[in-house]
Amino acid sequence: MNEKELLQYYRSTGNIEALGKLYAPYMSLLYGVCFKYLQDMERSQDAVMQVFEELVDKLRVHEVENFKSWLHVYTKNYCLMQLRKDKRSNFVDIEDNLYESEQQLNQHDEVKWGENDFEKLEGCMQTLNEEQEQCVRLFYLEQLCYKDIAERTGYELNKVKSAIQNGKRNLKICMENKRNGK
Repeated sequence: MNEKELLQYYRSTGNIEALGKLYAPYMSLLYGVCFKYLQDMERSQDAVMQVFEELVDKLRVHEVENFKSWLHVYTKNYCLMQLRKDKRSNFVDIEDNLYESEQQLNQHDEVKWGENDFEKLEGCMQTLNEEQEQCVRLFYLEQLCYKDIAERTGYELNKVKSAIQNGKRNLKICMENKRNGK
């Protein structure tokens, strides 16, 4: 069967083998297109496979005259959509908090907190501004991540990070002052 006949056969039967025969000759070309846009070997390989999976449904619905051209445009658009999704996603760099987490894990002399310390902490929480208090409570007490805090509060991601960092520093200063009787 030629390409046009394979397309018609797949469209009428849904035979995946026929789709595979259509798709296989273009995989390296499509990988090149994906790599051009995504600039990542693994993502490009994944994109080539994802495009194939999407074709299972698309080619049953769309009437395609020139498969090679249509496939090239479809793959290019798929990659562009992936790049748009990447721009909309907020990534939190784990390195931002790794040092602090390691420090906490490696502390050998754990400080035991008494009821009085928790009362002091609550008093210090009241001294924080509203943004800091809200973000610190959500991060440490409800254990939400930065992104979830941003969604819940409506603050930008950088504002959430800043509020937590500044709130934590202000709490530390306040607690030290209370311990020293100030």
